[in-house]
Amino acid sequence: MENRKILTVGSKAYFHKTISESDVYQFAGLTGDYSRIHMDKEFAKTTRFGQQIAHGLISSSFISTIMGMQLPGSGTIFLDQYVEFKNPVFFGDTITAEVELIKVEEKEKVYIGEFKGTCTNQRGEAAVIATAHQMMPKTHFIVEQTKS
Repeated sequence: MENRKILTVGSKAYFHKTISESDVYQFAGLTGDYSRIHMDKEFAKTTRFGQQIAHGLISSSFISTIMGMQLPGSGTIFLDQYVEFKNPVFFGDTITAEVELIKVEEKEKVYIGEFKGTCTNQRGEAAVIATAHQMMPKTHFIVEQTKS
């Protein structure tokens, strides 16, 4: 039990990634989403964005990256995510994802954490705002309700 990770409500973690054309094309190949707004430069010029945009789920997946790798981290189970797409992400945008542990419910064998996730571009514009829940086993985690 002494190797449990200690988490505190209010803790934050970050992930940064510049979105390349290759990232978007690889995501399309993986998911089968070949929407013209993502794949067709000439078509995208005719849209309200004036250029190709990345799939929204690319940015929102960075929240999952943080939750699985950093906060809370390995050994957890992602339960759900509610996502709002606020602004498009263009090829070449650098996205900073931030996740904050905002609330914890203690159960018999696990904690259920509520997390706020945001993804912003290099201009400070929000691309994604999300709320997610993660199951954290007490065998791996200790959660403190407030920062000391």
